[in-house]
Amino acid sequence: MHPDAEDDSELARRCLAGDEAALRAFVGRFQGLIFALCVRMLSQRQDAEDATQETLLRAVRHLRHWDASRPLKPWLLAIAANRCRTRLAQRTRRPLDLGERGDLAAVRSDGPELAEEMQRAVSGLREELRLCFVLFYQQELSVQEIATTLECPEGTVKTWLYRARKQIARELIERGVVDESGHEVHRF
Repeated sequence: MHPDAEDDSELARRCLAGDEAALRAFVGRFQGLIFALCVRMLSQRQDAEDATQETLLRAVRHLRHWDASRPLKPWLLAIAANRCRTRLAQRTRRPLDLGERGDLAAVRSDGPELAEEMQRAVSGLREELRLCFVLFYQQELSVQEIATTLECPEGTVKTWLYRARKQIARELIERGVVDESGHEVHRF
């Protein structure tokens, strides 16, 4: 068992026993991880903060249902992904607020142009491709962990990753951000 997984199991056990310090430690340990996924999926800070809070609340409420023989991180990210899907579905049913920002500029400091273009390309992916891409590259989950998190076959995860990379590369080339060999094009 990985040392972090052992720590996670112990932390979960203490949370289930009602240890308030363990609950604070649980939130402290996983809040950033969950928020990172939510902000990448939702692209809006307020929605990401709400989804993070909902995820942590659900996780704590349903911690007794977690299979302690499996890693905690994919289980938590699956809850977060489901919360994000719910919020994205709700967005399609409500009128667009023209004051909302559709990018991550408000969340992170101004980075290099390539990072901004990359985020724009990732944001344009279909939901399942974007989620898979973020889990693999941002959260550094394995293909197997993503398959478990998304409850789909590993082959599907590999296909989604391939399609996501191909679509992002095509978009970056079309916008003149990178050349055909994948090198950044410097524009002055």
